[in-house]
Amino acid sequence: MWMVSLLSYIDRNTLAILAPVILRDTHLSAAQYGLILSCFSVAYTIGNPVWGLILDRVGVRRGMTAAVGIWTVASTAHAWATGFWSFALARAILGAGEGATFPGGLRTVTRTLPPSKRGRGLAIAYSGGSLGAMVTPLIVTPVAAIFGWHGAFLFTGLLGALWLVFWRITVRGVDQTADLHPTADHLPLRQIATHPAFWAYMAAYGIGALPLSFILYYSSLYLKARFGWSQTTLGMVLWIPPAGWELGYFIWGALLDGATRRASGKDKLGPRDAPPFRGLMLATCLCSLPIALIHWLPTGPAVLAGMLVTMFGVSGFIVISVAYATRSFPAGHAALLAGIGAGSWGAVSALVLPWFGYLFDHSSYSTAFQLAAVFPVVGYLLWRGLSLPAPRPA
Repeated sequence: MWMVSLLSYIDRNTLAILAPVILRDTHLSAAQYGLILSCFSVAYTIGNPVWGLILDRVGVRRGMTAAVGIWTVASTAHAWATGFWSFALARAILGAGEGATFPGGLRTVTRTLPPSKRGRGLAIAYSGGSLGAMVTPLIVTPVAAIFGWHGAFLFTGLLGALWLVFWRITVRGVDQTADLHPTADHLPLRQIATHPAFWAYMAAYGIGALPLSFILYYSSLYLKARFGWSQTTLGMVLWIPPAGWELGYFIWGALLDGATRRASGKDKLGPRDAPPFRGLMLATCLCSLPIALIHWLPTGPAVLAGMLVTMFGVSGFIVISVAYATRSFPAGHAALLAGIGAGSWGAVSALVLPWFGYLFDHSSYSTAFQLAAVFPVVGYLLWRGLSLPAPRPA
């Protein structure tokens, strides 16, 4: 599951890394680029809960085979895209397939690890995504330099095919425990959807984590516009901001597990009984705020450092909110909950990313970064209000 989240972010981030060249060759504007990103995000939003339901029913092995097969075809199809509509269609299918990534990861974590180890387990399963965002510029840039940006998308398709072979050969037994008590750990979906913890989870993940998509998809355009860096230079430095994301998964996961053990001393812990949730959520919000100052930083290295710190902070919204949700609801809904969380992030991204593109077209970079800084604050405040003590669903 770590490898598949790595693959998913290589596939989705290749367009972002090569955006300056692709926009130049296809004569797309930054606003059109933002709409293409929204096509991915809308399909990703729908795909996440749908794949969550599918994986909870058919299991990870078969479900992930189908999902990765779909998105591998879509990733390869980018090589033949020539304009807005072809990129939008390929991007939408890619988003629909990649909706299975985090539902599959969380389902595997909850089926194989006790609560006191799930923070680090979640970090491993999810951190492939942030590592994928780190390594994509280092891998894709030289491939594109040799074979062009079309060849880069063919390369990502090859990686997907290799993963599918490896997956089918090696994975055995991960779904067997799911069939031992098929109804004991499930709730009616209406009962989940009406509980305050559900909406608190969506607010923290979907709204609080929005700066991840902003930096991931717009950093190359910003650095190119402000500092005039070439595609080769961008390929050498764009691994730096996602390094904060990668580091954040493990640090926030370790802090959460440590606080959980100190609070309970056992593997049974209710969502409102644990002090770590509120303290750590406030900390992740505060660590996210440097994004507001990024445009005022004077040099390229300082900007990269500001992006790194921001992505470190924002990653906590994902780790802590997912842990909060898995302790608020039964484990039988793990894949669905992961899908809803990632889907809420995709929905907010779909609505907001085109506006960032509009601001970039008008060189309103300071406004864009300050707008992005609002989302962690709003996500935290909504989570804080909705996570007031309430009984766990029976």
